[in-house]
Amino acid sequence: MASNKIDSSNLPRPNKPLKRNWTIGIFFAVVFLIYSAETTGFNINTVANGLPDFINLMQEMYPPRWSTFPSLIGPFVETIQIAIIGTFVGSIIAVPVSLLAANTVNKNNKLYLFSKFIMNLIRTVPRILYAAVFVAAVGIGPFPGVIALIFFSLAIVAKLTSESLEAIDTGPIKAVETTGANKLEVILYAVVPQIAPSFISYSFYVFEVNIRTSTVLGLVGAGGIGQTLMTSLNLFMYQRAATIIVATFVLVIIIDLLSTRLRERLI
Repeated sequence: MASNKIDSSNLPRPNKPLKRNWTIGIFFAVVFLIYSAETTGFNINTVANGLPDFINLMQEMYPPRWSTFPSLIGPFVETIQIAIIGTFVGSIIAVPVSLLAANTVNKNNKLYLFSKFIMNLIRTVPRILYAAVFVAAVGIGPFPGVIALIFFSLAIVAKLTSESLEAIDTGPIKAVETTGANKLEVILYAVVPQIAPSFISYSFYVFEVNIRTSTVLGLVGAGGIGQTLMTSLNLFMYQRAATIIVATFVLVIIIDLLSTRLRERLI
């Protein structure tokens, strides 16, 4: 008769070093969190004490003054224009950059690494910093906002497209190369058909983000509805500011829905 006794030597044992590493990691994370809270002055009591002022501000904003909405149409249109131009130009520039930053297309290792470096360098600078620098350089208005979004769109679209390029099927590329096609013909007939839907989808996604971003960029003087919002807050026109916030929220939702539908159809 077979024995039903279980050999405990074959059972998996807990990994004590791994558990100890997790404990140490959590301990240092908690210590750093507490230190950061102390350094930044974060305090729940301060938040609680400021709550009545926040409620008073909300009361001053309510109800939104919809009679001011006609005067906001121009800034809203400018915000959309900033996002469209920034997305379009940035996405177009991203095409050659993404081709150079994909090892399936660019076999020159030095040029490949340099393209990756430039792409990462552009992406590390925050959009709001781009806008602030260009506002200081060319003055207040929509133009610095457009330039900031061009850089942002270039970095994101190039990053996503280059990663998609590195995952494409290389079979069509080799097939076209065997016909004696040059590099441009290989890209047009073997690479573009595979990557075009993804590229357009990425561009629409960045456009969604740029609509929200162009609103924030206006806070540093880069044009659009954000600049109008900052002016309203500085002049204590809180009901007008509430109108801008609600209208911006609705605009972003509508554009997000339309853009998402278009991207789904493309994919």
